[in-house]
Amino acid sequence: MYRIILTLTLILALPVYNSAQADKSFYDFTVKDIDGKLFDLSELKGKKVMIVNVASKCGLTPQYEQLQQLYEQYGGDDFMIIGFPANNFLSQEPGTESEIKTFCTENYGVTFPMMSKISVKGDDIHPLYQWLTTKTLNGFEDSKVKWNFQKYLINTDGTIAKVISPKTKPYDQEIIDWITN
Repeated sequence: MYRIILTLTLILALPVYNSAQADKSFYDFTVKDIDGKLFDLSELKGKKVMIVNVASKCGLTPQYEQLQQLYEQYGGDDFMIIGFPANNFLSQEPGTESEIKTFCTENYGVTFPMMSKISVKGDDIHPLYQWLTTKTLNGFEDSKVKWNFQKYLINTDGTIAKVISPKTKPYDQEIIDWITN
């Protein structure tokens, strides 16, 4: 009897595989932009997309400059960058959406889409980042957001192509090759 109860307990403790969630692509999500308007990611179908969790008071914040340059050079019909402000690492994004928008515009001339501030890890992780970081949902791999400016490269079909380290600069050859091929 003990073995039966133990076996049932172990089975019930296993994560449930939800094929509906696993079939979800990046383009199935809707998020809020930095102005509070809904932004349907399905509008980006057919484009390669770089998702970046950003912060204004981080040692990596100067990456905004290269992100903007990358967007100016390659952005358009085939490629998009989307920034997601997050305050998950040493409170390095404490501002409001308005303050974040002003900071990005005035200091780095950011014109790529910025979304509302979200959580990219922990108990309050945003559903998009839950999908980005969980293999059973994204079909690619499990990952952890290690720091601000981690990059997720999304293929034209809404699947994840690569997860790029926060320290890797936006103009890294691996990223350029992915955009241009």
